Amino acid sequence: MYTNSSVKYVFKQIIMTTLVLNADAQPVSLLPLSTVDWQEAIRYLVLDKVTVMSWYDDWIVHSARWSTRVPAVIMLKEYQKPKNGARLNKRNIFLRDDYQCQYCGCTVEDSTATLDHVHPVSKGGKSNWLNLSTACKACNYIKAAKTKMKPKRMPYKPDYWELAEKRKRRGYHIHHPSWEYFIG
Repeated sequence: MYTNSSVKYVFKQIIMTTLVLNADAQPVSLLPLSTVDWQEAIRYLVLDKVTVMSWYDDWIVHSARWSTRVPAVIMLKEYQKPKNGARLNKRNIFLRDDYQCQYCGCTVEDSTATLDHVHPVSKGGKSNWLNLSTACKACNYIKAAKTKMKPKRMPYKPDYWELAEKRKRRGYHIHHPSWEYFIG
């Protein structure tokens, strides 16, 4: 049986993450935002790989001989070269297309958007930046495996920084107030 405190603990385990900054105090990645779970943050702290920039004030973890607050923001002691390429995935396609159906122009959300192959897979189309576009469920159903319907804006391979800027404009889920200072 769960008590109120154990439910609160389980809830914190699920959603509490730690923001990871590079040695230059910038997030290691913006796509996706560089975070680790609290256990990994503690591991980095114990291994002396990070400096803690901010703590969760109301959250302390205990071991048999040691206790500490959980870090909200950590900074790596050694600089990690950032990635310059954007990963091909569903969310990045939606982001590239500004969460708009490329056929009818309606705004979509993660739950209502679908990926459409401009040149259908059944006709030799590939899953790549130049053949995938965002579609609402209705347009994707109507288009099906046909090639007559064309998107209003043809797909292209975006630059990492273009996607990062679009993601920044959409906002991030901030787990701790101190994150806002580092994400900007």
